[in-house]
Amino acid sequence: MGGSTHSTAPRASGHPALDMAEIRKDFPILHQEIYGKPLVYLDNAATTQKPQAVIDALVRYYTRDNANIHRGVHALSMRATERYEDAREKVRAFLGAPERDEIVFVRGATEGINLVARTYGVANVEEGDEIIISNLEHHSNIVPWQILCDEKKALLRVVPMDDRGELLLDQYRKLFNTRTRLVAFSYVSNAIGTVNPAEEMISIAHRHGVPVLIDAAQAAPHFEIDVKALDCEFLVFSGHKVYGPTGAGVLYVKRHILEAMPPYQAGGDMIAMVTFAKTTYNKIPHRFEAGTPHIAGVIGLGAALDYLTGLGFERITAHEDDVVQYAVEKIGAMDGVTLIGQPRRRAGAVSFMIDGVHPHDAGTILDREGVAVRAGHHCSQPVMDFFRVPATVRASFGVYNTREDVDRLLAGIKRVREVFA
Repeated sequence: MGGSTHSTAPRASGHPALDMAEIRKDFPILHQEIYGKPLVYLDNAATTQKPQAVIDALVRYYTRDNANIHRGVHALSMRATERYEDAREKVRAFLGAPERDEIVFVRGATEGINLVARTYGVANVEEGDEIIISNLEHHSNIVPWQILCDEKKALLRVVPMDDRGELLLDQYRKLFNTRTRLVAFSYVSNAIGTVNPAEEMISIAHRHGVPVLIDAAQAAPHFEIDVKALDCEFLVFSGHKVYGPTGAGVLYVKRHILEAMPPYQAGGDMIAMVTFAKTTYNKIPHRFEAGTPHIAGVIGLGAALDYLTGLGFERITAHEDDVVQYAVEKIGAMDGVTLIGQPRRRAGAVSFMIDGVHPHDAGTILDREGVAVRAGHHCSQPVMDFFRVPATVRASFGVYNTREDVDRLLAGIKRVREVFA
């Protein structure tokens, strides 16, 4: 189904509202019962569900076009190559990147970060140098830099945050010195939903001549991203967080930097010519796509981006902001429930604790009520340590969620409290 048909009467803002009944029809997995109750899926920060358009793209590839890419001269290979490279152009447009050669397909945001650490990082970080990350990071944007710093005898510096869950920019500014080589931070926190001031943070880094990597895994589903406006050197996101397949993601790198980066893995299409004396590497971006890629996943990612852009990010953002704010207000007003982090700008996620109830127990009971949430440290243990909690219950929202879903969550929380009364 085409996303562009999902509209109703215009809102006061002048933008047509999303037709939620039609959108929910696009996601077949939502139309099931869990323990006899209609499913409410609120674990979108972990992975999003897939619209029929993405499922159809995968089926179409495997039933019509399945072949390896870039090397075959037969019709199936040429069709598969065309669809794969069409997806690269869709990603370029999605990010507002100047050139499609700046788009590298990877398995996800995690691999994209590791690729930068093992290529650009290894080549440019030396003993005594420093890398800046933030207190809000997912483990995948901490551990690769820790490994690099350990190997290079470099120093990892951390931007602190306040009790709202917002980074302290005054402290961030003070971390820079002549040995700072890279800044890496998340656009949106997966644990508590904080939207970081990316443009300002990039501008500060650039005044010191320092390049920036943005982890946009939690931002890409929720609002428009323009890498030219951001002016970041690197950006990553995962396909499965933007309603696409698992195992396919994106690394954007400014061309002049990508051309100077050494290969990450070897074999397959990353080479131009091999002899026992010397190997000549392929041009960018293929130099960084060793072996047979997840062809179907990339094609499915292209279909997912078509779906999102068809809906329109102005409408997506307005709808999700309404649902998330409703959740924050209603959960925050409940007796015996504490919100973890209260950032002034939030996207996607709401984390909370229920008095006297371990989050895993709360998540299990909510599941019995048909409500799927995430309970744990969300691969962000430093965030949990800051708030002095072992874990939280996290409800995270997508384009298909509604205020009615929040009401089901609220009823589930009341049920949890009854069980532990």
